[in-house]
Amino acid sequence: MNGVKYRPIFNLQEKNMDLKKLPKTEFAVAVAQIAGERNIDVQLILDSIEFGLISAYKRDQKEHGIIIDEEDQFTVELSPETGSFRVYKIEDKKKSDVTPPGFGRIAAQTAKQVIDQKIHEAEKEAVVSEYAKKVGTLINGIVLKTDPFKAVVGVGKTEGICPKEEQIRGEILPLGAKKLFLLQRILRDETGKSEIILSRRDSAFVEELFAREVPEVGNNTVKIERIARSPGERTKIAVSSTQAGVDPVGSCIGQKGSRIQSVLSELPNEEKVDVVLFSKNINQFIIQALSPAQNVKVISVTNKIATVSVPENQLALAIGGGGENVRLAGQLVGLEIKITQSSEASAKEE
Repeated sequence: MNGVKYRPIFNLQEKNMDLKKLPKTEFAVAVAQIAGERNIDVQLILDSIEFGLISAYKRDQKEHGIIIDEEDQFTVELSPETGSFRVYKIEDKKKSDVTPPGFGRIAAQTAKQVIDQKIHEAEKEAVVSEYAKKVGTLINGIVLKTDPFKAVVGVGKTEGICPKEEQIRGEILPLGAKKLFLLQRILRDETGKSEIILSRRDSAFVEELFAREVPEVGNNTVKIERIARSPGERTKIAVSSTQAGVDPVGSCIGQKGSRIQSVLSELPNEEKVDVVLFSKNINQFIIQALSPAQNVKVISVTNKIATVSVPENQLALAIGGGGENVRLAGQLVGLEIKITQSSEASAKEE
């Protein structure tokens, strides 16, 4: 506010007034109507009007060649009953009336712009507050515009931002495309404005897809213990069952792969998903994590390094393109995995 310190005079709580108790003057009815239609607190509207009046006063003074020092302090006394107001300058804890003659018309024009802006911000803030309850869940969005740094996504009555670093590398988000996004967080800047941050890159995006498509995951009968993801390329999830008789891997795959296909349909075509069985036995977990490679044997686990051997014909699967499979398997189990060729398998083949 350019150094001018603003202090609202009217306080709804202090006056013990609410929307229903406002006097039924023309001004009060107008305030009540805005509050009701926009679902905005009465006090916020009154504060916005007072802020607009100070902005209008400063602009009026500037147009008349009067320079206002950045350290000057102003306040407004606004009557909630009639809408009448006076602008005061505060000096040495004393206030003097500086309301210019005929200021009402100019004030109304300029204040309206500020009030509209504040109401728009308040409406957005109210919507954002509702979305704050949905952080960590999936929401539907429509791509409205894109640039090299972000995608602007329409979500319900407001907009969210999917930064470049939260997009999947190589995935195109066409304008008008309907996509699922993870509501990752609500970001507030230094001015207090809020922004809904969306992601398709976050590992939690895949977790939430399974929670949506697999009822056993949704009701915690099947638990996703760990996840490792290379967005757009491959994801590995380790699952366990909290109920006897429930096959956690089978539950996630579904009959004839129906459930895993529903998950894959929401991911880029190139991304593969491996569902493996979690085990507290580290050797068993390493073997599962290196899926789809088979006949894996754990030689040793020391100093955060696991050494395993696989048959020659399984080496390519165990390592994966560019070492991706073994790298993600290592992330899943929390160890660096080193792969050697099984001498037994080589001997048998000879």
